[in-house]
Amino acid sequence: MAARRLTRGRWARLTLGLSAGVAAIAILAERGAVAQGARNAPHLEPAFAAQTRAPEARSGVALAVAPFGGPLDNAWGIAALPGGGYLVTERPGRLRAVSPSGELSAPIAGLPPVLAEGQGGLLDVATGPDFATDRRIWLTYAKPLGAGLSATAAARGVLAADLSEVTGAEDIFVQEPPSPTPIQYGSRIVFDTAGRAFITTGEHASMRERALAQDLATTYGKVIRLWPDGTVPEDNPFVGRDGLDAIWSYGHRNPQGAAIEPGTGRLWTVEHGPRGGDELNTPEPGANYGWPDVSYGVNYDGSAVGEGLARKPGMEEPRYFWDPVIAPSGMVFYDGAMFPEWQGDLLIGSLNPGGLVRLEIDGDRVTGEERLLAGIGRVRDIELAPDGALILAIDAPGTPLMRVARAGN
Repeated sequence: MAARRLTRGRWARLTLGLSAGVAAIAILAERGAVAQGARNAPHLEPAFAAQTRAPEARSGVALAVAPFGGPLDNAWGIAALPGGGYLVTERPGRLRAVSPSGELSAPIAGLPPVLAEGQGGLLDVATGPDFATDRRIWLTYAKPLGAGLSATAAARGVLAADLSEVTGAEDIFVQEPPSPTPIQYGSRIVFDTAGRAFITTGEHASMRERALAQDLATTYGKVIRLWPDGTVPEDNPFVGRDGLDAIWSYGHRNPQGAAIEPGTGRLWTVEHGPRGGDELNTPEPGANYGWPDVSYGVNYDGSAVGEGLARKPGMEEPRYFWDPVIAPSGMVFYDGAMFPEWQGDLLIGSLNPGGLVRLEIDGDRVTGEERLLAGIGRVRDIELAPDGALILAIDAPGTPLMRVARAGN
């Protein structure tokens, strides 16, 4: 849906609860699925119970939303700073700091050039495992490579103590080969408990390029795993085998969300399907997630993806899928004090229809789903505040971040 401009006055105070008119989703009978419209590919049956349309799990939490920092132009990534405050990327190519009280800095200098075309630009941001001592940050972006070509890239640099500039910016990863299609970059970066970086890459969408998600000689449609300096961990699955050493998993379409599960240290990702077939995965080393050979969706013109199959031998099943789509983006496991009802749940930003999707998870299965904040817009990323509130990046021009708290806080 088209993003709407959100002014500070309009968002001065928006209180959301369970009353009629707050949610754009009909209330279903107890244990019914979230109302979401007809499937685009109803002939593609789930592989197991609750792989899609899990029972609706209404937490009964009333939420209060207020603007926090901004306005920003197409905010894409948020990273919390130790001691308070946040770094926020704007897709046109700006990195800014937001203070704990919501004051927005001037653009931070020293960033690499970005290709701000199509879906490209400055994308994710993360603080490094040793930020408290070395002040290193990591950025992902659409790197211009000349002649209309670009690639997903990840760079690192040192953030000045006064938050004015990044020094020593250098690439630790550049997708190969370069692409003429400036869409579907993927581009989340997260660090595991050992300090290794997972970087997600898209496959740029064209019929020719999307086949490269299955090609282990390219980094299209992959999860990449590197040490923070760009070197390859020796236990990566394709080290010493056919395939690029940096690849962790493959067969992905456009993974724009990634999070490390507390306690287990396991990587979870979400990726965009075509019409239907958005996926939640737990990428395993060397595993093939099927795109574009299999999908629980159909092409945008309604035609079948590949042979029209949802599964094939040797290709992994998603932990969960959505049809119709939620257009998933940033995600986080909730681990805070403000919403004890959500502890350990997965919160996912939705671009279409917008808002938040909360998933209850038992082991590796989704057991419940709740839709929240309908009408807030395209939620591109989520960060936890120190008090357990949520800070949301809204992908729209001239829009502040949004702080989501429990009503009354």
